[in-house]
Formats: sequence, C-alpha cells, structure tokens
Amino acid sequence: MTSFAASLISSVSSALAPYSVAGDGLRVAVKVTPKASRDRIGDIFTDADGCKILKISVTAAPDRGKANEAVIRLLAKAWAVPKTSIKVTSGATDRHKILQVTGDAAGPETRLRKWLDGRDG
Repeated sequence: MTSFAASLISSVSSALAPYSVAGDGLRVAVKVTPKASRDRIGDIFTDADGCKILKISVTAAPDRGKANEAVIRLLAKAWAVPKTSIKVTSGATDRHKILQVTGDAAGPETRLRKWLDGRDG
C-alpha cells in the first residue's frame, strides 16, 4: 500500500472498526478484490500500519468503475442504505478505498455496528 493510502486509511480507522463518524455520515476503509469468484463481504483485518480495513470481493472487473459499482451495490444491500448514499471518496482506481456513507451519522453507524456485531456471533 502506498504511504498516501495508508495515511488516508489510518485517518479514518478506529481501534475497533474500519469506520469513523464524519460530519455528514461515516467513512469506511475497505480493500477490494475485483474479479473474485463471488461477491462477498469478508472479514475485518488489521494491516501492517495497524489500520482496520473491511475486505470486499466482487466478481466485476476493475473496468470503468464496474468494481466500485459492485462494491456499492453489495454494501448498500448488506447495510440497508440507499446505493446513492455510498460514494468512493478516495482510491477509485486503487484496491484500498475510502467510502463515504452519507446521511445522519447515527443511523448508518447504528446499522453498521449492528451488522458488524452480527458477524462476530
């Protein structure tokens, strides 16, 4: 990972989750694997810099934003938010991305925390 990407991810990742509350929603650090065998939200891992990152695999190729669109569709469905509320704000052509989930931060954070807690058990 480039130092630029590492600094972006570390600036949004908390000690416990791959997201942080931003002014108008949440910022989520993800690592995307395009051209995977299936669409899947993977585990949260800690990179060498100590940043928490959510792994995402999509079958779409990284061609003209198709993989980014697939990530947004997958996460919107899992997190029960509109697709239009998720945007790639950093790393559009990189595997490491920062996503912005807009809206009142309390709503998306509550849903994301509940979703993460459900994955642990």
